[in-house]
Amino acid sequence: MNKVTENLILDIDDIRDLFGNLDSNIDFISKKFDVSIKNNERGLSITGDEKMVLLCSKAIEFLVKDKSSENLDKQKLSYIVEKVKSENKEILNDWLDYVICLNAKLKPIKPKTLGQRKYISAIEDNIITFGIGPAGTGKTFLAIAMAAKALKNNSVSKIILTRPAVEAGENLGFLPGDLQEKIDPYLRPLYDSLYNILGYDNFLRLKEKGIIEVAPLAYMRGRTLDDAFIILDEAQNATNEQMKMFLTRIGFESKAVVTGDITQIDLGRRKSSGLVSVSKILNNIKGINFNYFDSSDVVRHSIVMKIIDAYTKYEDSLVVKK
Repeated sequence: MNKVTENLILDIDDIRDLFGNLDSNIDFISKKFDVSIKNNERGLSITGDEKMVLLCSKAIEFLVKDKSSENLDKQKLSYIVEKVKSENKEILNDWLDYVICLNAKLKPIKPKTLGQRKYISAIEDNIITFGIGPAGTGKTFLAIAMAAKALKNNSVSKIILTRPAVEAGENLGFLPGDLQEKIDPYLRPLYDSLYNILGYDNFLRLKEKGIIEVAPLAYMRGRTLDDAFIILDEAQNATNEQMKMFLTRIGFESKAVVTGDITQIDLGRRKSSGLVSVSKILNNIKGINFNYFDSSDVVRHSIVMKIIDAYTKYEDSLVVKK
């Protein structure tokens, strides 16, 4: 093995963040690349096989670059290390440099995985984008961030967010309270994302002006939605008829994002999910994109990734047995 040493010049703050508690981060990186990493007066020295040293150096470069948006954790650390081994520098730079917009606290909202970056590109390039995948992959949050960006840039004049109120069978008239009290429980996750991105007061102001509308899917019927960024969330709980109804509401100068998880369908046995069949019906139409997430795109606790993988393996085994 041809051993080489490369010296990286880093700020003291970068080194402190990179090493982590009890040097846990740097030990993790050393083991992943089978190299020796030591602190010196001007930064770090990396010693080992030439190829591994180059990859390790690149990984550290990206980790230092990314830490400006959030503190390093083991999940992000592991993700970047693995992607450095398989992706080129341009793709990684594009991912880490991209900022969708600033949230209410003026912090940048960025794609946290390459899968999320691909999803954002699909939204930018298509009229209708489907984001399909497990919980925790940022499907809805990123769609709302893109909607906020479009509104700020005057690309659209309003944002419309909708969900099937499947727990009530869409028969909201039978529920107690006024319209807002009836629908709020089903739309609460959308409100939470809007508060995070826009701020509570700004959201209320835009909602009062009719610039932002949050409503059940049933209330989209009979409308034509022009000059709007429209998001259908929890689309796995839309029937085929509802999916067709929603997609045919889209008017001129509008963009739509449809999100859902086909493993969490709450419809009764007699109803089929419109999200399952739509890819077979529309997959060859220009301007429509189907973007699929997997457990590697989960940005919640690492245990969630393991849970999703375990359920996927179990459900696949049931299909094989049938």
